[in-house]
Amino acid sequence: MPHLTVHLPENRLSGKEPELVTALTEAIVDVYGEWARDLVSIRLAGVPAGRFAQGGKAVDTNASVILGVRAGVFDRPDAAQITARLGAALTDATTRVLGEELRAGTMVELVASPPERTFVGGALAV
Repeated sequence: MPHLTVHLPENRLSGKEPELVTALTEAIVDVYGEWARDLVSIRLAGVPAGRFAQGGKAVDTNASVILGVRAGVFDRPDAAQITARLGAALTDATTRVLGEELRAGTMVELVASPPERTFVGGALAV
């Protein structure tokens, strides 16, 4: 199940939440396929001004996208292509909605979970 947690400047996010949720969901579906649509879980976290910094200076042009994926994705023969597509698609979705000036400061991190460490509703997700 793809789980996304996205931290972005509150001033850029406010009012664009529905559009960003749609764009991020479509990015995942474009890579994984239509079967993944209902499994995409997104949490948007607006960061107040002054709480994003780069090089010791406050900025409002950074975004952090953390995508929780099953560890098996990294064992596939096409892992390099899949992960590259995810990174590009999520960055493109973010910048399409919130502005191209965020591209250089958008970090996409893929965090792997082994199957025995993922639970939904208190039960092991298989």
